[in-house]
Amino acid sequence: MKDRIYVCHTYYHVYVACLKELNLEREKRGNATLVMSTMSNDFGDLEERAKACGLFEAVYMFDEKEDVNFPEIMKYHVDRGNLLFNLLARIRYTKLLGKAQKPYVPVDFKEYKDIYVFCDSDPIGYYLSYKKIHYHALEDGLDCISTYDTARYDNRGHFKLKAFLAALNLIFIQNGWGKYCLDMEVNDISVLPYPCPKYIEQSRQELADALTKADQALLVRLFIANIEEIQEKLSVGKDKILLLTEPLCELRVREQIFRDCINLYGQKEGAESVILIKPHPRDLLDYEEKFSEHIVLDRKFPMEVLNYIEGLTFSRVISVFTVVRNIRFAEEIIYLGEDFMDKYEDPRLHRQNEEI
Repeated sequence: MKDRIYVCHTYYHVYVACLKELNLEREKRGNATLVMSTMSNDFGDLEERAKACGLFEAVYMFDEKEDVNFPEIMKYHVDRGNLLFNLLARIRYTKLLGKAQKPYVPVDFKEYKDIYVFCDSDPIGYYLSYKKIHYHALEDGLDCISTYDTARYDNRGHFKLKAFLAALNLIFIQNGWGKYCLDMEVNDISVLPYPCPKYIEQSRQELADALTKADQALLVRLFIANIEEIQEKLSVGKDKILLLTEPLCELRVREQIFRDCINLYGQKEGAESVILIKPHPRDLLDYEEKFSEHIVLDRKFPMEVLNYIEGLTFSRVISVFTVVRNIRFAEEIIYLGEDFMDKYEDPRLHRQNEEI
């Protein structure tokens, strides 16, 4: 049996997988397998750097397929206007979506003692349940369930009945409710409004705090291929303000959101500020073109890696929804949240936990 395998869908997932590996005893490192799903993220050349970093025994890309790629499955994903008929269709959908992944899965998961899956709401969760393989789930983003409990939101109405069916593996529910999910690792149980019996807590800040200087340097090399270019951009001006973007709304509205962020919070009184924009890896707005008057950083690394660039300090960091609790490179943090977003879209689209 092989030791561990991580299934990641984002740069942040890979970052947390690295944190977990770096917190092991040195003799246990280098035995894990890393799988990166291309379903919703472009990892660029991270595969080659991950293979060379020494943390992983093997690295694979996973051409995970969404349900929309299979018309024969999507016909079971329509509202039939009746709870019983919907559940019967969902039972069929659950099995077929899991089965459909078989040609694309790059490894034999049964060879691994411990399987760690970020975002098991994606087809990989259905696949492992279809194959009856136990796994550990991990929280998709930092404290993301505190504002968006996807398991309960996606299953609003008769949740207890659906959770019961998921426990029997008749249907699938993510984030700790599936039969073959052993546990669901979250950052902080105390901030989660709804319980799940499989939640276990592992502070990601505790994992980060345990890193040595050499570990931090390894993460910078792994995630930032053009570190010299990044450092040159970061060296400009004493009063630097960082704007963290996200794939919010449609592109036109998204551009307006971040222009408003800059206009409202991009200048500190009595200071000549320089604006730097860190696009989210899945944010496809062309910031180089739309915000050419500002400095745009590479989108292809997790924001948390900036914590490990020695001497880096921003006078202010601006975020709409990105959780900034673990940022250590900012003198001031402005988190805008739901009230700010209410001005740009229907509040029901971002106040999910209030809709449960």
